[in-house]
Amino acid sequence: MTRKVIDDQVPLHLRARRSRVTRYIARAMLSASGWKVSGSIPNEERLVIVAAPHTSNWDWVIGMLTILALNANIRWIGKSSIFKTGFVWFFKWLGGIPVDRNNPSSLIERVKEIVSKEKGLMIGVAPEGSRQKVERWKTGFLRIAEITQSKILLFSIDSPTKNIQIGKIFNPTDNTEEDLRLIKNYYKNYKGINPSQF
Repeated sequence: MTRKVIDDQVPLHLRARRSRVTRYIARAMLSASGWKVSGSIPNEERLVIVAAPHTSNWDWVIGMLTILALNANIRWIGKSSIFKTGFVWFFKWLGGIPVDRNNPSSLIERVKEIVSKEKGLMIGVAPEGSRQKVERWKTGFLRIAEITQSKILLFSIDSPTKNIQIGKIFNPTDNTEEDLRLIKNYYKNYKGINPSQF
């Protein structure tokens, strides 16, 4: 995973401003563990990234290493319970946006505030909402994409090949149930770390 390849995977306006040391360490850790990142992030002003399948706590670790290695300006949404005292600064440095599941409307306002300050931005969402198997995915990413006028980009994690795939742009149909069906069908081509949880 060379620096040239990584830099070519992210448009200039969607890159973060992390140090070379941080990027080098993340790339080295991904490479040492056998994981690679395939594909390129499209040259769009704003993107909502749908990341799946989410079947293990390791997904988060691999995801964070990917964000740091790509030096991508990705803000990700996580449940507020992981933003514990003493670690809040660290998770926010990584791009975390805490969401209170009892007050999801506050997330929309927070996202709108962040988007208004950023020229190029990506927001990462795991629509399963849990690493456990769920029947219905959360649909907040569709609303976030709509209100922020963002394109939806599909990221997948494939454990057998140890590949993080930057996939294709998904164009919503304006039918929520149909959108969920199409997206879930797309991810059936990939296997998470614990495939029985998908």
